[in-house]
Amino acid sequence: MSIKSIDEIALLGKKVFVRVDFNVPMKNGEISDDTRIRAALPTFDKILSSGGAIIAASHLGRPKNGPDPAFGLAPVAKRLGELVKAKVILSPEVVGETTSKLAAALKPGEILLLENVRFDAGETKNNPDLSKAFASLADAYVNDAFGACHRAHSSTAGIAEHFSSGEKAAGYLMLKEVNSFDRVLKNPARPFVAILGGAKVSDKIAVIENLLSKVDKLIIGGAMAFTFLKAQGFSIGDSLVEDDKIDLARSLVATAKARGVELLLPIDHLIAADLADDLKPEATKDANVPAGMKGLDIGPATVELYKKALAGAATVVWNGPMGVFENLALSGGTFAVAEAVASCGGYTVVGGGDSVSAVKKSGKAASISHVSTGGGASLELLEGKILPGMAALEG
Repeated sequence: MSIKSIDEIALLGKKVFVRVDFNVPMKNGEISDDTRIRAALPTFDKILSSGGAIIAASHLGRPKNGPDPAFGLAPVAKRLGELVKAKVILSPEVVGETTSKLAAALKPGEILLLENVRFDAGETKNNPDLSKAFASLADAYVNDAFGACHRAHSSTAGIAEHFSSGEKAAGYLMLKEVNSFDRVLKNPARPFVAILGGAKVSDKIAVIENLLSKVDKLIIGGAMAFTFLKAQGFSIGDSLVEDDKIDLARSLVATAKARGVELLLPIDHLIAADLADDLKPEATKDANVPAGMKGLDIGPATVELYKKALAGAATVVWNGPMGVFENLALSGGTFAVAEAVASCGGYTVVGGGDSVSAVKKSGKAASISHVSTGGGASLELLEGKILPGMAALEG
């Protein structure tokens, strides 16, 4: 896929519409983590230092019935103003007369932040009139919202149709994400190990099918492992399972074997009758889970197995935790895998909201080559899909 870099388009004296992902976590009206705002700063700095002005657009949450103060971007505008050496103006609307006037009056070196684009119902429908209205505000378009580029929305896809190839480009964050996943999926250094976790096999079917044609080893953890284990005749007690996916799991194991991919499943578990704050899980002696018990994390023998499989890996991609890591008593497996990934010495990519959260909580994020900012987008890239927001930048 050929996408222009922001370095390849004219910025001097231009008003640049920049789609960013400022969908930050909020707590009591305050931003609890500004990572996504900081991630856009290199692109903002490039435009402003090149003599351009920025019209920034983002969504925040999922407002259901139009404008909702709980999803307003005022806290984002405030934080952005603290992080950049530029004037930040917040429009009280998405598009309209006020936004048009503010955009027309915008001077080089200034930033206009539109109100939450999902306050306009046309955004998620990729409404052509809204796309045209967005485009009319600017001279160029830059998409730096990797976390939203798997959605064909007005501000991520439709707007790009109104700009020529010399007027639209990817921002630095988008380029970093695309290049990182290209390195993993198109020409990986070997051995290439993929780690998949999370609750459901059904969420990762396309990812597994795509990766089985690329990897040398596939490590599976999380609740999804129990569907595979049941397919192989192990007892899983009351563990989470997708009975309608057992035949599929059996088929995926056969595919891995036929392709010479080493597929690793848990050989023991941490179990409990149920989740509780004061949980004291027990380790099983093997891959079987006794009746009345639930597998909630990988066990110590599995940790050693997975650490050995990751040692010396030249490429690693990880999506999905090994257990209920939010509970401290069940975080050991996921954190041990994070440690193994961080110390393997290869090129490592972590994607998916839970995986990213786990890596940060483990204290190993700084030792990962690339921690993705887009959960759904990274998952779709691992499935082999072309993302609408990226495709819109071509041509």
